[in-house]
Amino acid sequence: MRPPATVDVHALLQHSRPRGATDSITDVSGVRVGQVTVTDGADVHTGVTAIVPDQLNQQRKSLPCNVFVGNGHGKLIGATQVVELGTMETPVVLTATLSAFKAADALVGWVLDRPGRERTISLNPLVGECNDGWLSDIRARPVEAHHVVEALESASTDRPAEGSVGAGTGMRALGFKGGIGTASRTAGVGGSEHVVGVLVQSNFSGTLRVAGRTVVPPPTPDDPNHPDAQGNSCMIVVATDAALDARQLGRVARRAVFAMGRVGADYQHGSGDYGIAFSTAEQVLPPADSDLDALLLATLEATEAAIVHSLLAASTTTGRLGRTAVGLTPEMLLDQPR
Repeated sequence: MRPPATVDVHALLQHSRPRGATDSITDVSGVRVGQVTVTDGADVHTGVTAIVPDQLNQQRKSLPCNVFVGNGHGKLIGATQVVELGTMETPVVLTATLSAFKAADALVGWVLDRPGRERTISLNPLVGECNDGWLSDIRARPVEAHHVVEALESASTDRPAEGSVGAGTGMRALGFKGGIGTASRTAGVGGSEHVVGVLVQSNFSGTLRVAGRTVVPPPTPDDPNHPDAQGNSCMIVVATDAALDARQLGRVARRAVFAMGRVGADYQHGSGDYGIAFSTAEQVLPPADSDLDALLLATLEATEAAIVHSLLAASTTTGRLGRTAVGLTPEMLLDQPR
Protein backbone atom coordinates (compact mmCIF):
# COMPACT_ATOMS: atom_id res chain seq x y z
CA MET A 1 0.00 0.00 0.00
CA ARG A 2 1.20 3.52 -0.79
CA PRO A 3 -0.33 6.98 -0.44
CA PRO A 4 -3.26 7.74 -2.74
CA ALA A 5 -2.22 8.59 -6.27
CA THR A 6 -2.41 12.23 -7.30
CA VAL A 7 -4.23 11.40 -10.54
CA ASP A 8 -7.99 12.03 -10.46
CA VAL A 9 -9.30 8.70 -11.74
CA HIS A 10 -12.87 9.99 -12.02
CA ALA A 11 -11.81 12.86 -14.27
CA LEU A 12 -9.39 10.69 -16.22
CA LEU A 13 -12.06 8.13 -17.02
CA GLN A 14 -14.59 10.89 -17.76
CA HIS A 15 -17.31 9.13 -15.83
CA SER A 16 -20.79 10.59 -15.94
CA ARG A 17 -22.12 9.36 -12.59
CA PRO A 18 -21.18 11.42 -9.49
CA ARG A 19 -18.94 9.88 -6.86
CA GLY A 20 -20.15 9.08 -3.38
CA ALA A 21 -18.88 11.05 -0.39
CA THR A 22 -15.62 9.09 -0.02
CA ASP A 23 -15.62 7.24 -3.37
CA SER A 24 -15.72 3.86 -1.62
CA ILE A 25 -18.00 0.95 -0.77
CA THR A 26 -18.47 2.37 2.73
CA ASP A 27 -20.50 5.21 1.21
CA VAL A 28 -23.37 2.71 1.34
CA SER A 29 -24.75 3.34 4.81
CA GLY A 30 -24.06 0.52 7.25
CA VAL A 31 -21.37 -1.17 5.17
CA ARG A 32 -18.04 -1.54 6.96
CA VAL A 33 -14.70 -2.96 5.79
CA GLY A 34 -11.98 -4.58 7.87
CA GLN A 35 -8.57 -5.76 6.64
CA VAL A 36 -5.67 -7.71 8.05
CA THR A 37 -2.36 -8.01 6.20
CA VAL A 38 -0.31 -11.15 6.77
CA THR A 39 3.28 -10.81 5.57
CA ASP A 40 6.85 -11.52 6.57
CA GLY A 41 8.21 -9.16 3.93
CA ALA A 42 9.77 -12.04 2.01
CA ASP A 43 7.90 -15.26 1.20
CA VAL A 44 4.48 -14.45 2.65
CA HIS A 45 2.28 -11.71 1.16
CA THR A 46 -1.39 -12.39 1.89
CA GLY A 47 -4.26 -11.38 4.13
CA VAL A 48 -7.99 -10.98 4.71
CA THR A 49 -10.56 -8.37 3.70
CA ALA A 50 -14.06 -8.47 5.21
CA ILE A 51 -17.12 -6.57 3.97
CA VAL A 52 -19.56 -6.35 6.86
CA PRO A 53 -23.10 -4.96 6.39
CA ASP A 54 -24.57 -3.82 9.71
CA GLN A 55 -28.02 -4.62 8.35
CA LEU A 56 -27.21 -8.30 8.98
CA ASN A 57 -28.20 -8.37 12.64
CA GLN A 58 -30.49 -10.03 15.16
CA GLN A 59 -33.56 -8.75 13.32
CA ARG A 60 -32.41 -9.47 9.76
CA LYS A 61 -30.63 -12.77 9.32
CA SER A 62 -30.22 -12.33 5.54
CA LEU A 63 -30.02 -9.66 2.83
CA PRO A 64 -31.01 -9.78 -0.86
CA CYS A 65 -27.99 -10.92 -2.86
CA ASN A 66 -26.96 -12.53 -6.12
CA VAL A 67 -23.82 -13.77 -7.82
CA PHE A 68 -22.69 -13.63 -11.43
CA VAL A 69 -19.96 -15.99 -12.60
CA GLY A 70 -17.94 -14.53 -15.47
CA ASN A 71 -15.50 -17.43 -15.46
CA GLY A 72 -15.87 -20.11 -12.82
CA HIS A 73 -12.25 -21.14 -12.24
CA GLY A 74 -12.48 -20.16 -8.58
CA LYS A 75 -13.65 -21.13 -5.13
CA LEU A 76 -16.50 -18.84 -4.18
CA ILE A 77 -17.70 -20.65 -1.09
CA GLY A 78 -21.44 -20.32 -0.56
CA ALA A 79 -22.26 -19.26 -4.12
CA THR A 80 -24.83 -21.93 -4.98
CA GLN A 81 -27.11 -21.15 -2.03
CA VAL A 82 -26.91 -17.43 -2.77
CA VAL A 83 -28.05 -18.09 -6.34
CA GLU A 84 -30.74 -20.54 -5.24
CA LEU A 85 -32.29 -18.45 -2.47
CA GLY A 86 -31.28 -14.94 -3.49
CA THR A 87 -29.91 -14.04 -0.08
CA MET A 88 -26.64 -13.74 1.82
CA GLU A 89 -26.42 -14.82 5.47
CA THR A 90 -22.93 -13.64 6.44
CA PRO A 91 -20.45 -10.88 5.71
CA VAL A 92 -18.28 -11.38 2.63
CA VAL A 93 -14.70 -12.45 3.35
CA LEU A 94 -11.93 -12.33 0.73
CA THR A 95 -8.56 -14.04 1.03
CA ALA A 96 -6.09 -16.30 -0.85
CA THR A 97 -7.15 -19.49 -2.62
CA LEU A 98 -5.81 -22.14 -0.25
CA SER A 99 -6.79 -20.11 2.81
CA ALA A 100 -10.44 -19.73 1.73
CA PHE A 101 -11.56 -22.89 3.49
CA LYS A 102 -9.96 -21.90 6.79
CA ALA A 103 -11.51 -18.46 6.41
CA ALA A 104 -14.96 -19.97 5.83
CA ASP A 105 -14.70 -22.01 9.01
CA ALA A 106 -13.61 -18.94 10.98
CA LEU A 107 -16.47 -16.89 9.51
CA VAL A 108 -19.01 -19.54 10.51
CA GLY A 109 -17.65 -19.58 14.06
CA TRP A 110 -17.76 -15.80 14.31
CA VAL A 111 -21.37 -15.57 13.11
CA LEU A 112 -22.53 -18.39 15.38
CA ASP A 113 -21.13 -16.43 18.31
CA ARG A 114 -23.24 -13.35 17.47
CA PRO A 115 -26.21 -12.49 19.68
CA GLY A 116 -29.41 -14.06 18.36
CA ARG A 117 -27.60 -16.97 16.72
CA GLU A 118 -27.91 -19.37 19.63
CA ARG A 119 -30.32 -21.65 17.74
CA THR A 120 -28.73 -21.45 14.28
CA ILE A 121 -28.12 -24.93 12.84
CA SER A 122 -27.46 -23.98 9.20
CA LEU A 123 -25.32 -21.14 7.87
CA ASN A 124 -23.96 -20.27 4.44
CA PRO A 125 -20.56 -18.52 4.66
CA LEU A 126 -19.70 -16.33 1.67
CA VAL A 127 -15.95 -16.41 1.04
CA GLY A 128 -14.14 -15.44 -2.16
CA GLU A 129 -10.51 -15.83 -3.16
CA CYS A 130 -7.79 -15.04 -5.65
CA ASN A 131 -4.52 -16.92 -6.04
CA ASP A 132 -1.51 -15.05 -4.62
CA GLY A 133 0.88 -17.97 -5.12
CA TRP A 134 3.17 -16.05 -7.48
CA LEU A 135 4.25 -13.63 -4.75
CA SER A 136 3.36 -15.60 -1.62
CA ASP A 137 3.93 -19.07 -0.20
CA ILE A 138 0.31 -20.03 -0.69
CA ARG A 139 0.86 -23.65 0.33
CA ALA A 140 1.79 -22.51 3.84
CA ARG A 141 -1.81 -21.32 4.27
CA PRO A 142 -0.69 -18.61 6.67
CA VAL A 143 -4.13 -17.06 7.18
CA GLU A 144 -5.47 -18.20 10.56
CA ALA A 145 -8.86 -17.91 12.23
CA HIS A 146 -7.71 -15.00 14.37
CA HIS A 147 -6.84 -13.00 11.25
CA VAL A 148 -10.38 -13.45 9.95
CA VAL A 149 -11.91 -12.54 13.30
CA GLU A 150 -9.68 -9.46 13.53
CA ALA A 151 -10.79 -8.30 10.09
CA LEU A 152 -14.45 -8.76 11.02
CA GLU A 153 -14.13 -7.14 14.43
CA SER A 154 -12.09 -4.17 13.18
CA ALA A 155 -14.41 -3.39 10.24
CA SER A 156 -14.98 0.36 9.97
CA THR A 157 -17.02 2.83 7.97
CA ASP A 158 -13.80 4.70 7.15
CA ARG A 159 -12.64 4.65 3.55
CA PRO A 160 -10.80 1.31 3.18
CA ALA A 161 -7.08 1.23 2.47
CA GLU A 162 -6.29 0.16 -1.10
CA GLY A 163 -3.52 -1.64 -2.95
CA SER A 164 -1.24 -4.11 -1.20
CA VAL A 165 -3.36 -4.57 1.89
CA GLY A 166 -5.55 -7.32 3.33
CA ALA A 167 -6.64 -9.84 0.71
CA GLY A 168 -4.89 -7.74 -1.93
CA THR A 169 -1.40 -8.04 -0.43
CA GLY A 170 -0.11 -10.67 -2.86
CA MET A 171 -2.17 -9.87 -5.95
CA ARG A 172 -1.04 -9.04 -9.48
CA ALA A 173 -3.29 -7.64 -12.21
CA LEU A 174 -2.88 -6.62 -15.85
CA GLY A 175 0.90 -7.03 -15.57
CA PHE A 176 1.21 -4.75 -12.53
CA LYS A 177 0.92 -5.14 -8.78
CA GLY A 178 -2.78 -5.56 -8.03
CA GLY A 179 -4.77 -5.60 -4.84
CA ILE A 180 -7.74 -4.01 -3.13
CA GLY A 181 -9.56 -1.11 -4.76
CA THR A 182 -12.82 0.64 -4.03
CA ALA A 183 -15.08 3.32 -5.50
CA SER A 184 -18.68 4.50 -5.44
CA ARG A 185 -21.16 6.25 -7.66
CA THR A 186 -24.63 7.68 -7.11
CA ALA A 187 -27.67 7.07 -9.28
CA GLY A 188 -31.32 7.98 -9.33
CA VAL A 189 -33.77 5.09 -9.15
CA GLY A 190 -37.49 5.79 -9.31
CA GLY A 191 -37.08 9.39 -8.23
CA SER A 192 -34.75 8.67 -5.28
CA GLU A 193 -30.97 8.99 -5.14
CA HIS A 194 -29.01 5.87 -4.23
CA VAL A 195 -25.39 4.77 -3.83
CA VAL A 196 -23.55 1.92 -5.50
CA GLY A 197 -20.29 1.00 -3.75
CA VAL A 198 -17.74 -1.45 -5.11
CA LEU A 199 -14.72 -3.23 -3.64
CA VAL A 200 -12.43 -5.35 -5.85
CA GLN A 201 -9.66 -7.85 -5.25
CA SER A 202 -7.80 -7.55 -8.57
CA ASN A 203 -5.60 -10.41 -9.75
CA PHE A 204 -6.37 -10.96 -13.43
CA SER A 205 -4.53 -10.93 -16.72
CA GLY A 206 -4.79 -8.79 -19.82
CA THR A 207 -3.37 -5.51 -21.12
CA LEU A 208 -4.24 -2.42 -19.09
CA ARG A 209 -6.34 0.18 -20.91
CA VAL A 210 -7.33 3.39 -19.17
CA ALA A 211 -9.08 6.32 -20.86
CA GLY A 212 -7.92 5.25 -24.30
CA ARG A 213 -4.36 4.61 -23.17
CA THR A 214 -2.77 1.16 -23.42
CA VAL A 215 -0.31 0.82 -20.55
CA VAL A 216 2.39 -1.81 -20.97
CA PRO A 217 4.29 -2.76 -17.78
CA PRO A 218 8.07 -2.28 -17.79
CA PRO A 219 10.11 -5.42 -18.46
CA THR A 220 11.16 -7.45 -15.42
CA PRO A 221 13.57 -10.37 -14.99
CA ASP A 222 10.52 -12.62 -14.56
CA ASP A 223 9.03 -14.46 -17.50
CA PRO A 224 5.85 -12.43 -18.19
CA ASN A 225 4.40 -15.28 -20.24
CA HIS A 226 4.64 -17.86 -17.47
CA PRO A 227 1.06 -18.84 -16.52
CA ASP A 228 1.69 -18.17 -12.84
CA ALA A 229 2.89 -14.65 -13.65
CA GLN A 230 -0.31 -13.57 -15.30
CA GLY A 231 -2.44 -13.27 -12.20
CA ASN A 232 -5.80 -14.95 -12.19
CA SER A 233 -9.21 -13.99 -10.90
CA CYS A 234 -11.09 -10.93 -9.76
CA MET A 235 -13.53 -10.77 -6.87
CA ILE A 236 -15.96 -7.85 -7.12
CA VAL A 237 -18.33 -6.99 -4.27
CA VAL A 238 -21.10 -4.48 -5.02
CA ALA A 239 -23.27 -2.96 -2.30
CA THR A 240 -26.24 -0.67 -2.84
CA ASP A 241 -28.89 0.99 -0.71
CA ALA A 242 -31.41 0.71 -3.55
CA ALA A 243 -34.19 -1.77 -2.77
CA LEU A 244 -33.40 -4.25 -5.54
CA ASP A 245 -34.58 -7.84 -5.46
CA ALA A 246 -32.27 -10.80 -6.04
CA ARG A 247 -32.97 -11.00 -9.77
CA GLN A 248 -32.12 -7.34 -10.23
CA LEU A 249 -28.99 -7.75 -8.13
CA GLY A 250 -27.95 -10.46 -10.58
CA ARG A 251 -28.13 -7.83 -13.32
CA VAL A 252 -25.93 -5.55 -11.21
CA ALA A 253 -23.41 -8.33 -10.58
CA ARG A 254 -23.16 -8.94 -14.33
CA ARG A 255 -22.25 -5.31 -14.96
CA ALA A 256 -19.48 -5.56 -12.38
CA VAL A 257 -17.83 -8.41 -14.26
CA PHE A 258 -18.45 -6.71 -17.61
CA ALA A 259 -16.51 -3.69 -16.28
CA MET A 260 -13.33 -5.76 -16.19
CA GLY A 261 -13.33 -5.63 -19.98
CA ARG A 262 -13.25 -1.83 -19.87
CA VAL A 263 -9.75 -1.97 -18.36
CA GLY A 264 -8.40 -4.75 -20.59
CA ALA A 265 -9.22 -8.11 -18.96
CA ASP A 266 -8.70 -11.08 -21.24
CA TYR A 267 -10.77 -13.55 -19.16
CA GLN A 268 -8.26 -16.37 -19.46
CA HIS A 269 -9.01 -20.02 -18.71
CA GLY A 270 -7.53 -19.81 -15.22
CA SER A 271 -9.40 -16.70 -14.15
CA GLY A 272 -12.15 -16.89 -11.53
CA ASP A 273 -14.18 -13.75 -12.18
CA TYR A 274 -17.12 -13.19 -9.86
CA GLY A 275 -19.55 -10.40 -9.10
CA ILE A 276 -21.37 -10.43 -5.76
CA ALA A 277 -24.12 -7.82 -5.40
CA PHE A 278 -26.23 -7.18 -2.32
CA SER A 279 -28.76 -4.62 -1.11
CA THR A 280 -28.90 -3.15 2.37
CA ALA A 281 -32.40 -1.73 1.90
CA GLU A 282 -35.49 -2.96 3.67
CA GLN A 283 -37.40 -5.38 1.48
CA VAL A 284 -40.12 -3.44 -0.32
CA LEU A 285 -41.59 -3.58 -3.79
CA PRO A 286 -38.55 -3.40 -6.12
CA PRO A 287 -38.26 -0.66 -8.74
CA ALA A 288 -39.17 -1.27 -12.36
CA ASP A 289 -36.32 -2.68 -14.42
CA SER A 290 -36.70 0.24 -16.80
CA ASP A 291 -35.65 2.53 -13.93
CA LEU A 292 -32.29 0.80 -13.43
CA ASP A 293 -30.24 2.25 -16.29
CA ALA A 294 -28.47 4.88 -14.18
CA LEU A 295 -27.70 2.37 -11.43
CA LEU A 296 -26.32 -0.18 -13.90
CA LEU A 297 -24.10 2.50 -15.42
CA ALA A 298 -23.00 3.51 -11.91
CA THR A 299 -21.96 -0.11 -11.30
CA LEU A 300 -19.86 -0.20 -14.47
CA GLU A 301 -18.17 3.10 -13.65
CA ALA A 302 -17.54 2.32 -9.97
CA THR A 303 -16.06 -1.09 -10.79
CA GLU A 304 -13.79 0.33 -13.48
CA ALA A 305 -12.59 3.02 -11.08
CA ALA A 306 -12.07 0.54 -8.24
CA ILE A 307 -9.84 -1.63 -10.44
CA VAL A 308 -7.73 1.37 -11.48
CA HIS A 309 -7.52 2.46 -7.83
CA SER A 310 -6.29 -1.02 -6.87
CA LEU A 311 -3.37 -0.67 -9.28
CA LEU A 312 -2.43 2.93 -8.53
CA ALA A 313 -2.42 2.27 -4.78
CA ALA A 314 -0.30 -0.90 -4.93
CA SER A 315 3.42 -0.67 -4.27
CA THR A 316 6.09 -2.61 -6.15
CA THR A 317 6.46 -5.87 -4.23
CA THR A 318 9.18 -8.53 -4.27
CA GLY A 319 8.02 -11.82 -2.88
CA ARG A 320 8.56 -15.56 -3.10
CA LEU A 321 11.54 -16.71 -5.19
CA GLY A 322 12.56 -13.07 -5.67
CA ARG A 323 9.66 -12.40 -8.01
CA THR A 324 8.65 -8.78 -8.41
CA ALA A 325 5.28 -7.22 -9.25
CA VAL A 326 5.71 -3.62 -10.40
CA GLY A 327 3.39 -0.97 -9.00
CA LEU A 328 1.61 1.27 -11.50
CA THR A 329 2.55 4.91 -11.06
CA PRO A 330 0.62 7.96 -12.30
CA GLU A 331 3.56 8.74 -14.59
CA MET A 332 3.32 5.32 -16.28
CA LEU A 333 -0.36 5.90 -16.79
CA LEU A 334 -0.36 9.49 -17.96
CA ASP A 335 2.73 9.27 -20.18
CA GLN A 336 1.01 6.85 -22.56
CA PRO A 337 -0.35 8.29 -25.83
CA ARG A 338 -4.08 8.11 -26.38
